[in-house]
Amino acid sequence: MTGGGVPVELVPDARRPGGWTLYAGGVEQSYVVAGDPRHLAFAYVRVIAAVLDAAGPAGAPLRVLHLGGGALTLPRYVAATRPGSAQRVVELDPRVVDLVARHLPWPASVEVVTGDARAALAGERGHDVVVADVFAAARAPDSVATGGFYADAARALRPAGLLVANVTDVPPLAYARTQVAAARSAFPHVAALGPAAVLRGRRAGNVVLAASAAPLPGRVGRAAERVLAGEALVTFAAGARPPADGR
Repeated sequence: MTGGGVPVELVPDARRPGGWTLYAGGVEQSYVVAGDPRHLAFAYVRVIAAVLDAAGPAGAPLRVLHLGGGALTLPRYVAATRPGSAQRVVELDPRVVDLVARHLPWPASVEVVTGDARAALAGERGHDVVVADVFAAARAPDSVATGGFYADAARALRPAGLLVANVTDVPPLAYARTQVAAARSAFPHVAALGPAAVLRGRRAGNVVLAASAAPLPGRVGRAAERVLAGEALVTFAAGARPPADGR
């Protein structure tokens, strides 16, 4: 989800035939290669894809809710790797949907709707995976960063379903720690995945959170360079509080 009001553009990649980058407010949001849905250019997207790969038997269809659409990189990946999956994408900005539809039509099995991610989430139930990748340019809206949001996501999942959330932060990762606290307030099993330098607070970057009411699949532990879970995650988030709705 890219958010209304900022300039959006879809730019062809001069170095790779079929490659397109979606920008919102001058910030890279998505990269897609037409005809090659398994190509994942961004490292954090590869981590999310690895968690999706672990969400069930290889190739088995999943029911996936994507909060944040962009150029639909991950829905295309799931459609290619798990044929028959039922996928619903919620994108706030209709300009993005129209732009992507003109240049990069998505698979017919993917449903795309325009709307607010938090409002759409409230009525959802029974998903195998909820993917939260919601940004207004470079910042996630407050509505998808609270303990209430993670509680809503938990209700939208089947008992063993997975939430996968993309968080961006800069050292000392104060925001990422609040997101871990928020996830832990709604889910008994949570892991933070990402580059070692990011999780150690040495540079800015993406932290991917995986959360479930059931123990996380073992393969999630191999989805990134570094994975924090259990006591290591408790230590990481020590002192952080989940943001409250309506702050």
